[in-house]
Amino acid sequence: MKSHFAFAILFGFISTIAHAELKWDQTTLELHPGFGDKEAVGHFKYQNVGKTAVKLTSVKASCGCTVPTWKKDEVDPGEKGEITATFSIGNRVGTQVKTVSVQTDEPSSQPTVLTLKAVLPEGITLVPSFVYWKVGEKAAGKTILVTAGKDYLAKKIEVQTSNPQFGATVEPVKGGGSWKILVTPLQTERSGSAVITVKTDFPKDSPGVFYANASVAGGLPGQGPTSVPRQ
Repeated sequence: MKSHFAFAILFGFISTIAHAELKWDQTTLELHPGFGDKEAVGHFKYQNVGKTAVKLTSVKASCGCTVPTWKKDEVDPGEKGEITATFSIGNRVGTQVKTVSVQTDEPSSQPTVLTLKAVLPEGITLVPSFVYWKVGEKAAGKTILVTAGKDYLAKKIEVQTSNPQFGATVEPVKGGGSWKILVTPLQTERSGSAVITVKTDFPKDSPGVFYANASVAGGLPGQGPTSVPRQ
């Protein structure tokens, strides 16, 4: 009799802790911020579907660019809540995947991984993003092709160089949405470098700024098409 009684108590205890549980509406969100957006915010909703309170013991983001926030650490039975993950876009482009790991005091529970996928719109692409001359090479102009992304509705661009030893002129490409930047060094007898700043007229409230580089030096670094980030 004693053994049956002890088993019943143990079974009841296990049943109780097994029902302390957070149920998430979804653990993966995909967001599509627009041009000019500074942040992408994901709302991960949950409910305690168990019979005892659940405590959030640890909530950690995968990187410093994502900040998780929540209102309270302890969730009562039947209570709903959410963890908000705010991703700072900065000058990033393309698809960004960030995660938030949530640990609770549920017995034997594994951390729940919340995944925030932000699909950032393409701005403009500069090909190549680096133009180069060897010391002593003929000081002939080299071209950077600027192409706007599908939904990047820029009508014009302006170009500046950080070093007056490099000149840069812009010529629109027929058909619209593309431009040629001709970068020309005044001399190649000694080394030097410049940052090529490309400013657009889109979005209206937060025009994009993009960058390329020019250099006169002795060695030839790797080159290739690069999608340059917006700011």
